[in-house]
Amino acid sequence: MAMTESEAQRAWARVRSNLRESAGARLFEQWLKPMDLIEDGDADTIRLALPSAFMTNWVRNHYADRLVLEFRALLPNVRGVSIETRLAAPAPVKLVAEPAEAPAARMPGPVAAAPQPAVQAVLPLATPVVAKPAAERPPLDARFTFDRFVVDAANRVAFNASRALAEPGVPRFSPLFLHSGTGQGKTHLMHAIGHAFLAQHPDATVICMSAERFMFDFVAAMRARDTHSFKQRLRGADLLLIDDLQFIAGKDATQEEFFHTVNEIMSAGKRLVISADRCPQALDGVEARIVSRMSVGLVADIKAPDLTLRRAILDRKLSDLPEAKVPAEVLDLLAARIHANIRELEGALNRVVAYAQLTGDSIDMDFAIATLGDVLRGAQRRVTIDEIQKLVSQHFELKPLDLVSARRSRAVARPRQIAMYLAKRLTTRSLPEIGRKFGGRDHSTVIHAVRKIEELRDQDRDIDSAVRTLMRELEA
Repeated sequence: MAMTESEAQRAWARVRSNLRESAGARLFEQWLKPMDLIEDGDADTIRLALPSAFMTNWVRNHYADRLVLEFRALLPNVRGVSIETRLAAPAPVKLVAEPAEAPAARMPGPVAAAPQPAVQAVLPLATPVVAKPAAERPPLDARFTFDRFVVDAANRVAFNASRALAEPGVPRFSPLFLHSGTGQGKTHLMHAIGHAFLAQHPDATVICMSAERFMFDFVAAMRARDTHSFKQRLRGADLLLIDDLQFIAGKDATQEEFFHTVNEIMSAGKRLVISADRCPQALDGVEARIVSRMSVGLVADIKAPDLTLRRAILDRKLSDLPEAKVPAEVLDLLAARIHANIRELEGALNRVVAYAQLTGDSIDMDFAIATLGDVLRGAQRRVTIDEIQKLVSQHFELKPLDLVSARRSRAVARPRQIAMYLAKRLTTRSLPEIGRKFGGRDHSTVIHAVRKIEELRDQDRDIDSAVRTLMRELEA
């Protein structure tokens, strides 16, 4: 039985109130408040309209499932939620389903006595395919640009390849396949490509979506018998960005459509960027022909950030929080202890700053440890000074006793300084404790060693490489 308009209105009022509370005032005002309920009462589907295709895409990508759950909690008979673009104002937007064999959706013509209908298919739990009134604008995160990406040896190839793909002119390669573990910067680079490409080509059509969204939209189009619109939309993109390809593993119909989409994009000489959590050849459940297509372009991996890069990322993140006063020793602690991924690292910094603002306390080591106790305990890889001495002596082909001896030749003194530097960076031991572990040396000797190695890392490539290698081995 179709819902009444009054039921839909009352439910929408409750849903808006819930969204305002959960999303926060700023996000709600910018993205969710402009959304209106379309009251046609002809089906058990909630229809919501937004004033632009850009806003429509953003809400679909971030709130489609949430809206279905909110409405179903109030109206159990609701089959789905349709998020549409309001093409005519102030008249209500009336959308009609288009048969599968119909040609591409027509753009609205000049203003006439009655507004042109848009094309819309409505299905349960799936966001529909909508005729776009202008070049499609993806929901790119404004924070994810090239100038905000911290570059290091671990990600330099992927960064340079991403910038090259976004440059104007004929692309040097396509597709670009980025792969890394979770939270290492793949999504940042994909959004940065989108931003840079649109800056050069403001009228271009850029589509950025997860592989999971690709699958959902394709299934929705099949159920609506409107795959033509779906195909035309994806294959008409000037730049197509697909994140987390591993999620289509084992989905045969989706992989079939994905394969043909990739072929069309590549044959037309357009730009394609794909990301996944592993290299193409390691994607279990993904068809060999797709893997082959992915390997035709450039495959670039992003390695886990080492301590130096993690510290630089924190500095970059802190520059976005000018009101926050975070001592260097706290940043050192976070960089040394949290190395699973960049997202967790930034989250820890955000948590410390937020707690300080809420409590009015100043940030110091005690405050950071108290605030992040569970995070630090879960992330901690306990490195001991004994481990450091053993590994450094092996690396430089010395005996462990040499590092604690009174020998002062450079062949021994430099590795000893490196070991002290690592002890300061990777352990929580105090300077006097570190000095005692190196033959009873004074804390001033440790300070001198740390400063010397920091200076040499900027000047001597061999020293920097040795320190990086030792850090990776100790953190493994």
